[in-house]
Amino acid sequence: MLRRPWTLRTRLVVSAVSLIAVVAAVIGTVTAIAFHSYMYGKLDDQLHSVAERAQRPPGPGPLPQALRAAGPLGFVGGGGQPLGTFGALLGEDGDVTASKVVEDSGLRAQESAKPLTGEQRSALEEAAPGTGEGARSVDLPGLGGYRVEAATTTEGYTVLVGIPSAEVSGALTTLIVVEVCVTAAGLLAASIAGTVLVGVALRPLRRVAATATRVSELPLHSGEVALLERVPDAEADPRTEVGQVGAALNRMLGHVGSALTARQESETRVRQFVADASHELRTPLASIRGYAELTRRATGSREAPEPDPVTRHALGRIESEADRMTGLVEDLLLLARLDSGRPLSYGSTDLLPLVVDAIGDARAADRGARGQDALHRWRLELPAEPVTVRADPDRFQQVLVNLLANARTHTPPGTTVTVSVRPPVRAGGPVALEVRDDGPGIPAELLPHVFERFARGDASRSRGAGTGTGTGTATGSTGLGLAIVQAVVSAHGGRVRVESEPGRTVFAIELPAEAEATCRAESAEAGAEAEAEAEAQPARHAESAGPGPGPGPNPGPGPDPGPGAEPALRADSQGGDRLSTPV
Repeated sequence: MLRRPWTLRTRLVVSAVSLIAVVAAVIGTVTAIAFHSYMYGKLDDQLHSVAERAQRPPGPGPLPQALRAAGPLGFVGGGGQPLGTFGALLGEDGDVTASKVVEDSGLRAQESAKPLTGEQRSALEEAAPGTGEGARSVDLPGLGGYRVEAATTTEGYTVLVGIPSAEVSGALTTLIVVEVCVTAAGLLAASIAGTVLVGVALRPLRRVAATATRVSELPLHSGEVALLERVPDAEADPRTEVGQVGAALNRMLGHVGSALTARQESETRVRQFVADASHELRTPLASIRGYAELTRRATGSREAPEPDPVTRHALGRIESEADRMTGLVEDLLLLARLDSGRPLSYGSTDLLPLVVDAIGDARAADRGARGQDALHRWRLELPAEPVTVRADPDRFQQVLVNLLANARTHTPPGTTVTVSVRPPVRAGGPVALEVRDDGPGIPAELLPHVFERFARGDASRSRGAGTGTGTGTATGSTGLGLAIVQAVVSAHGGRVRVESEPGRTVFAIELPAEAEATCRAESAEAGAEAEAEAEAQPARHAESAGPGPGPGPNPGPGPDPGPGAEPALRADSQGGDRLSTPV
């Protein structure tokens, strides 16, 4: 499990508190060592003065009778020593032969002195210093710590003198406890104050991060983007470190905004060009189809001889390619209108009749012109009750046609294609529609690109490749069918996704329920009125263009429907947009 990284505030506070802790520890250690040396130095001076009294009697006069009777240890009860002071007389073998411990500092000090116990004498004999070795710390059972020094009296006796060190040890312990408590309290206060101060210092950086976060949430991938977010001037002062980051971010946002504006202008020009070109091409293509059909019919009359097979084939190819080009132009025009926000004709629509009609058309197209059995198995999974959404039925019919033609064209014969519709599973949930098949699937490297325009699974295939269903002249893929599916579904406020693996490919569409879709449709219609009005002027100009003079009346597809009419549905339109490996 990865350890959660520390924030900048935490790192700064921990670093500052750690530095303070190290400084406090050094100061406390040095203070404790100095205090220890000072207090034990004073204690040793006091011990040395007691040892000097043990070496020779005080003053030039004769000793009092009580001191003479006490022998070499008479100094112990002579007064001037702190309570607990002891004196011990050592024999020639180093054993303690006599000892006294002061328990009363008054006039009865000599009489109240008591000897050391055997355990205390043994501890003293083991740790006693030699003459001239200076003071040494000795721990006597029942009495505590002592500073002990050896001295030689004028009579030649060796005497051990000790004074208790408990007071000094207690003072040193108190100092250490106080230092630890003060240091802990100081570190706690420093942590709180550091957290507050660092938080205040990093507040401008959080504002910069908030600006970057808001920019990252903007839909920059498409459409016109107004990139107005900027770091406030107070956080963009180049004289500070945070200000330098803010100023750099502002410059970057300015460059990104300029690039997005240039991209939008370029997309608008390209979209307008595609719409104008597609509209202008409809009339010439209609004329080509009409003249080709007129020529084919005229050659079979009494006035004109029957054409040879090459001529008949050439006329058939002219009509076939003109039909394919017309479909491409209509698809491009539809995408251009959807991209520009052209409103659709929304209404309460039951999906079940649309699905049934689309399946019937797909089955008929699958049989081919010769009426043989269908090459695929077509199945429906529909609920018993109507499933209504707010949609444009013509446009949604084209979604179904494109998905079914996609499955028919790029799956081998015998594939089962199933269309299912599911009502919302909960209140306010989406309506689900799925088109799935058990074909070979879509290659994993091409799966993310299936909804892109002009995407094909096999670039080496010819544009006229098809399934050979018996029509004789198959219309190839324009690479726009699935792009139209995504554009129309998005215009309805829904979403489409694809999942594919060998033996299972699913195109799933989710549409908002009718109440929710009504609100979205009304908002889309209100927001698209300006774009529709802006397109009206170039459309009127395009309507004034005619097909030009010809040899006679056009018996072909009829008059140009004009820019206001949507492209007609084609059952085999965009059949080749399914990205799969042919089998």
